[in-house]
Amino acid sequence: MKIGVLALQGDFAAHHRRLEELGAEVVLVKKPEQLDEIDGLVIPGGESGTFLKLLGAAGFEKLKEFVRLKPTFGTCAGAILLASEVENPKQQGLGAIDMRIRRNAYGRQIDSSIREGKLLSDLDGSGSPLEMVFIRAPKIEHVGKGVEIIAMEGSDPVAVRQGRAMAATFHPELSDDTRVHRAFLNMAREALVDGTRGVFRGGPSLSDELIRRRREEKDRS
Repeated sequence: MKIGVLALQGDFAAHHRRLEELGAEVVLVKKPEQLDEIDGLVIPGGESGTFLKLLGAAGFEKLKEFVRLKPTFGTCAGAILLASEVENPKQQGLGAIDMRIRRNAYGRQIDSSIREGKLLSDLDGSGSPLEMVFIRAPKIEHVGKGVEIIAMEGSDPVAVRQGRAMAATFHPELSDDTRVHRAFLNMAREALVDGTRGVFRGGPSLSDELIRRRREEKDRS
């Protein structure tokens, strides 16, 4: 299993270290074509508007295509990019998770904080405490019916999952607790196994499906 970390800006190095500590093969993704070579992707914190500028229109569409098919985990700015609706100000999102998210909802950099939240669904049971690092964090204001809330801080959902996409408004890579990243890697492993099963059953793998969709879009254009 090969996991990419989008390395255009932000705290991608901390994610890289955490994923390697957990045994994953990690690739720093700096070019859109590298998305074809990985089984899952982490979009780190940073500045979501800057991510959009650095991706460009073609890179954004390539990333949007990827997150429809393969496991993707976004933290802070990455969570903003995965949302279907972005506020403060309005901004384009990948639409991978049916949620409305507000940028910089917890204040400026000086208002950063470490809080104790609660992991609702994890490897070790339910309702367990979890350290959460918030840095210019966004806030999830609304989630759709198909979205699973996996962590709370007070009355606010701070980590969610829908399909093969997962998002956290805090920075799990900056705490010693590895459970959030382990949950993502488990999701990526399950998706990889499902894709392999598709090949043995005579069906398309995730990579085959990605190539098929790209050819169809090319034919339509």
